[in-house]
Amino acid sequence: MLYADSRSVSRVYRMTFADGRWMIWRDAPGFFQQDTATVSDDGRTINGAWERSSDGVTWALDFDLNYLRREE
Repeated sequence: MLYADSRSVSRVYRMTFADGRWMIWRDAPGFFQQDTATVSDDGRTINGAWERSSDGVTWALDFDLNYLRREE
C-alpha cells in the first residue's frame, strides 16, 4: 500500500488479510508502524488500532480506527 500526504511524506506499507484479520505494517528503522484490525462476523464493522515503535519491539498505541458500513 502506498501512502502520500500534502507534506510530501510518502511511505510503503505491507498488508495481509486472512480469516477476518487485516494487518498493515511498515518496518522502517526509527519509525515502525502497524495496524491490526478485525472484521466483524456480519462484515459491518472493522475495528483496529494503529501502533508506533522506535525499535520494532516496544509498541505504543497511536490511535484507534473503526469503520462502520452504512445502510443505503
